[in-house]
Amino acid sequence: MITKEVTRLLTVLALSSVALSACQVSVKKAEEKAAPANTALSQEVFSPEKEGYTLFWEDQFDGSELDQTKWKIRGTGPRRIGYNDPSMVKVNNGHLHLMYDIRKDSIMGSAVGTYETFNTTYGYFECRARLQKGSGPWAAFWMQSPQISQGEDPATFGAEIDIFEYFKGLGDDHLTHCIHWAYGPNQKSSGAMNSTLQGLSEGFHTFALEWTPEKYAFYIDGLKYHELSEGLSHIDQYMILSMEIPSTLEGIKNACAPDTFLVDYVKVYKK
Repeated sequence: MITKEVTRLLTVLALSSVALSACQVSVKKAEEKAAPANTALSQEVFSPEKEGYTLFWEDQFDGSELDQTKWKIRGTGPRRIGYNDPSMVKVNNGHLHLMYDIRKDSIMGSAVGTYETFNTTYGYFECRARLQKGSGPWAAFWMQSPQISQGEDPATFGAEIDIFEYFKGLGDDHLTHCIHWAYGPNQKSSGAMNSTLQGLSEGFHTFALEWTPEKYAFYIDGLKYHELSEGLSHIDQYMILSMEIPSTLEGIKNACAPDTFLVDYVKVYKK
């Protein structure tokens, strides 16, 4: 015979179980909501070492000056509606600062490249960086062939490989990748490849390209977002980091000045 006391105890336990279950569901939903949303092709994190790559070249941006054996200031002079200025490039506290600013009547951006110091074919190219805060000017990590304007076959004359460009006007958590080749009247392009990662606009992230004789693959935080074989270059190319200036004054109406593309390191792995 079940007493009233036992019945009451069973009721309390049942209600407690329901409450616990509801709490667990609530926690699970909260965890799911907190998990980064992304449009990656796979949630498996790529490890260059596990794929047979070895670190071949790197810059941790130690010291207080740009390492001239690795990088040179790129394109000093007019750039779209502004001017690339060496004063917009600084190294301190273990970071490369690529800045954008408006001073007096000048709109200034910045860029560095390895054209004079390091050109290579194939590998895994990665930078860890914090993106700019404003819209208009944009951060970019890309590669270019010294011969891209000399012919139309990318295998022979190379390509422009936009490892990433961060046009914040497209969304805080959105960036693009692209391949261009055959600079000139018949220039060709893969078209923009779009990637989304929740939280992209905050903190540091890694951005990478795996370039092989068969493909280009694009990564954010080790996750593969795109893979294609269009516009494949088979010649030496060099790396560029830049804070780009828009083509029109309308393009800077929502810009922050000053603003900074902050790079922690660049690494190149080879097989």
